[in-house]
Amino acid sequence: MTRVNINPHIEESWKQALSGEFQSPYFAQLKEFLIEERKSQIVFPPAPKIFAAFDTTPLEKVKVVILGQDPYHGPGQAHGLAFSVPEGIALPPSLQNIFKEISDDLGIRMSGKGNLEPWARQGVLLLNATLTVRAHQAGSHQKRGWELFTDAAIKAVSEKCEGVVFHLWGAYAQAKEGLIDKSKHYILKAPHPSPLSAHRGFMGCKHFSKTNEILVSQNKEPINWAL
Repeated sequence: MTRVNINPHIEESWKQALSGEFQSPYFAQLKEFLIEERKSQIVFPPAPKIFAAFDTTPLEKVKVVILGQDPYHGPGQAHGLAFSVPEGIALPPSLQNIFKEISDDLGIRMSGKGNLEPWARQGVLLLNATLTVRAHQAGSHQKRGWELFTDAAIKAVSEKCEGVVFHLWGAYAQAKEGLIDKSKHYILKAPHPSPLSAHRGFMGCKHFSKTNEILVSQNKEPINWAL
């Protein structure tokens, strides 16, 4: 396979906030790992989409953060936004449960389209902890440096924004709670929407109506969750 340039082409406010990460030794090692990985493996998402969450939701516009773990590892699924899939791709089970909870919570009839970019454009940062994955191998790019980078992004939101609503679904996301200044932000916790755990409290959590109540209480525009 051809050599892939993985220099960070990323939205300017994020580029400034995370400039120290881009210059760090771990990030240089991460880039080299990805370059070598792409020589022999299929890696998702495509390189231009790795930073899509940041490109779609500039730092100063972040109102909500939804934390995921890994990109989807099936063909055509991952496009850089946590839990989201492009138009025409079947809804993964976790996203089906998210849509069911939105319908139950807000009485919204969802269209069945899984592209969450309209949320991202309203200020919902859809951030995976790990931004790449090897095809068909969940977790294959964990502990290569991405977690350091995305932890820095969470800290940047905590430090530079006010009154952000963080959705921490499942133990992995909830382990990030210590990165968030709880004196100026809001944290909503529930089990992960995966079919393995959604019945333990994700269904019925009403996080989507609660988020909008919090935003309205701050005189912020609520999120239109309908798709």
